[in-house]
Amino acid sequence: MSRSAPLPRREGGFCLAGDGRLPIALEGTPSRGFGWRKRGGTAPTALPLHTVLFSYYQTGHIMITGTFLDEITHDIPYQNWGAREWEKDFEAMRSVGIDTVILIRAGYRDRATFDSRVLSRLHPYLLVQEDLVQLYLDLAQKNGMQFYFGTYDSGQYWHSGEHQKELDINREFCDEVIDRYGAHPAFKGWYISHEINAFDEGVMGIYESLARHLKGLKDLPILISPYIRGPKQFPDESITLKGHEKEWRQVFDRIKGLVDVVAFQDGHVDYDVLQDYLEVNATLAREANIATWSNVESFDRDMPIKFPPIGWPKMRFKIDAAMKAGVDKLITFEFSHFMSPNSIYPAAHHLFNRYREHYCSK
Repeated sequence: MSRSAPLPRREGGFCLAGDGRLPIALEGTPSRGFGWRKRGGTAPTALPLHTVLFSYYQTGHIMITGTFLDEITHDIPYQNWGAREWEKDFEAMRSVGIDTVILIRAGYRDRATFDSRVLSRLHPYLLVQEDLVQLYLDLAQKNGMQFYFGTYDSGQYWHSGEHQKELDINREFCDEVIDRYGAHPAFKGWYISHEINAFDEGVMGIYESLARHLKGLKDLPILISPYIRGPKQFPDESITLKGHEKEWRQVFDRIKGLVDVVAFQDGHVDYDVLQDYLEVNATLAREANIATWSNVESFDRDMPIKFPPIGWPKMRFKIDAAMKAGVDKLITFEFSHFMSPNSIYPAAHHLFNRYREHYCSK
């Protein structure tokens, strides 16, 4: 097949045909019996989760079907995209089977994804590009995707022990969000943006209280994406597998019934033990009746700079490890910077090509 020829649609898979047909999308609430429904053709048909995940992938591979959206960045550069650039990128996501987009945070410190009345009181000089939430919701609907809304991260209060203040801001902020966007048909989930690597009593209070508040505003699945206290970020304080299991058993005991989905970041531990940690994560989540996703990081933590796109062999290894660990779904942080054909990084263009060749052309 020539490089310029349109890639075929895989039978029963997600990748698009050259004529641009939409892939089969999934909808439903994963944590409540995993009753996903299939659409795209005849009337929706209820499918058990294992059928959805594995009968679609004729090569035995599980694909990335979700991505974070991050233009309110913490430690990666802005791409300075407008509506046209985002529309093009959502089309690229759709072409490789992305059906879920997750706003990693609607605001961070003095930056925001829309002109928030609540955040403007906190930061009178609030830095806002445009209404990215409305744009993302509209593009998600246009491309048959589910949109998860990410909460506000002060970058301050919850790190300094002022957890109640962090919680109060988020409650009022999410009230405002529901007033503005709650009726949008693509609004399908919540993402609590506060990340932890072990049991933390203060953050447990945020998770518990904020999850109840979000469910009261709009009863949708709630996602968190924690990380492992591994040697790549904590070389002198990394946690053992047994210690990780102990810490997260405590966390799951507190959040079960409140949080619906957990997607551990996969980039903090060495490759030779990654599958072990993923298996522990999946086991603990299922014991708590929480869906287990894996956040396959598409940037490289092994480099001396923050952060280039990951090498293709590393990404393949992590996807295979997640499949062997039995996770329910793969998402990534994050498509637009690190594996998009539209990224500011040329290496991301090549990663997109390698990924699409491997998963979409067989």
